[in-house]
Amino acid sequence: MSSATEIQALAEAPGYHARRTLPLRVEAMRQLRRRRTLLMGGVLAALPFVLIVAFAVGGTPGGDEGGGGGGGSRINLMDVATESAANFAATCLFVSAGFLLVVPVALFCGDTVASEASWSSLRYLLAAPVPRARLLWSKLVVALGFSLAAMVLLPLVALGAGAAAYGWGPLKLPTGGALSTSDTVPRIALVVAFIFVSQLVTAGLAFWLSTKTDAPLGAVGGAVGLTIVGNVLDAVTALGSWREFLPAHWQFAWADALQPELAWGGMVKGAAVSVTYALILFALAFRGFSRKDIVS
Repeated sequence: MSSATEIQALAEAPGYHARRTLPLRVEAMRQLRRRRTLLMGGVLAALPFVLIVAFAVGGTPGGDEGGGGGGGSRINLMDVATESAANFAATCLFVSAGFLLVVPVALFCGDTVASEASWSSLRYLLAAPVPRARLLWSKLVVALGFSLAAMVLLPLVALGAGAAAYGWGPLKLPTGGALSTSDTVPRIALVVAFIFVSQLVTAGLAFWLSTKTDAPLGAVGGAVGLTIVGNVLDAVTALGSWREFLPAHWQFAWADALQPELAWGGMVKGAAVSVTYALILFALAFRGFSRKDIVS
């Protein structure tokens, strides 16, 4: 089905309004009912309880690993993970931000268009008729919404489970001192917001690949694989200052939000890098899909 044919058919349809096609609520309900959405939600909700059991069995948590990037800040939240619900929630984000939270973003954004093609339903959606730009816009907004929901779900469950297991209190910092109880939730919300923005690159990769292939696993796996490659390149210190152009270099810049004095430098740089890459990838996805010959 060519774009010219679609445009002509739309122009001749009486009472047709492009904005009324494929409403966001319809697409959201379609994605919510899918098994992979429920499975991913279950995995993220279960992680805090797995860590609570691990801490109970293994004793006092501790370790030597720190975060990379983010203005030179290195954190070790594991040592204070059981001090309060806030500490436990921050630790859950710390252990999952590098990889686990990459998976739902790649899954929701990479599976959305490619799955329609694999089911041979994409051409029927366009024949409904749903304009190509509208179809991509609806799917992208819903995919990003589910990605954000996944990142919000984890700390919410962690706060609830942590409050029951360790009690509520200030967020104690590994470097000494603590954040007041009134500052805890806003700082954790800032951490979640930055993690979401930093994952926009993975979202862009997955969405672009989803418009290029009919294999959902290829789009999802490709996005995760390229994200891992970025992490590997960031570990190559010989690249020097070139690493600052890698989104992975700033993935733990949110550590600056868990300091007595909030520092914005690393998070602003990381957000700028991530948003720039994401906008380019989203533009490539829309441009390529508008010219693509849909046969599936």
